[in-house]
Amino acid sequence: MNCHYPFKGLGVALVTPFKQDGQIDYDALAGIVENLIAGGTDFLCVLGTTAETPTLSSDERLSVTRFVIRQVKGRIPLMVGCSSNCTATVVEQIKLYQTDGIDGILSAVPYYNKPSQEGIYRHFREIAKASAKPLILYNVPGRTGVNMTVETTLRIAREFPNVIGVKEASGKIDQIEQLIDGAPDTFRVIVGDDSLALETIRKGAAGVISVIGNAIPATYGRLVHLTMEGRFDEAEAIQKRLMPLYGLMFKEGNPCGVKAVMSDRNMLENVMRLPLVPVSDALHSEIIEGFAGIEG
Repeated sequence: MNCHYPFKGLGVALVTPFKQDGQIDYDALAGIVENLIAGGTDFLCVLGTTAETPTLSSDERLSVTRFVIRQVKGRIPLMVGCSSNCTATVVEQIKLYQTDGIDGILSAVPYYNKPSQEGIYRHFREIAKASAKPLILYNVPGRTGVNMTVETTLRIAREFPNVIGVKEASGKIDQIEQLIDGAPDTFRVIVGDDSLALETIRKGAAGVISVIGNAIPATYGRLVHLTMEGRFDEAEAIQKRLMPLYGLMFKEGNPCGVKAVMSDRNMLENVMRLPLVPVSDALHSEIIEGFAGIEG
């Protein structure tokens, strides 16, 4: 793999911490970023699903992005989410993120209107033409309502050199394998499911964009890095400890599960913006019990 490829290893999809009054808690955000870097995180994803991005205003999205750029100070690469179910909106918004400190744009398959594969191709064609930054596609059919096929993904990858990867969150191992096997040399597959990182990195994925890494970057990062080094027995030992926790993270929505852990560890307030709410008391107790003894 090209050593200059910016997005490999452990990526973390940053949460957005809120105060009790619902405003963004920038002090907590600074602490989270520093904890992630100290824990060995290789790159960050700002304004992803885990950031509760749909509930952030345009001004807040820009403010969070600029804040993280200043906090990171170029120490690790950053990608920024920029998605919409209107192609023209993405093309317009993407201009705001063509700035120093941003190493790539993550853009999801359009949601709700369920375009055809040709529509998905044309959507990303326009975005690729508009972006001066490298583009990472984001396939997450559980949220968008449509799966971007291997054929469509590789068609985009081959035609647009600035499309350098895909965050593949279909959960389909066969699809991930086909993407890895068929990808051009300049294109990488990043898995979007914490539980699948070990298996898919072994098969050639470049890394993972993680949710659980917000809470335990050192432990989860060790799993990722051991796998990349081919030390599979050691990685599998960590995977065995974490496997019961992956499902708990998403049982009542994301980032509700990981925020429960982080609040218990005094990293942020356990506050979401509607329509998301904190996990139930029963699940909260189950999550905290599950993470007992798991180091950061």
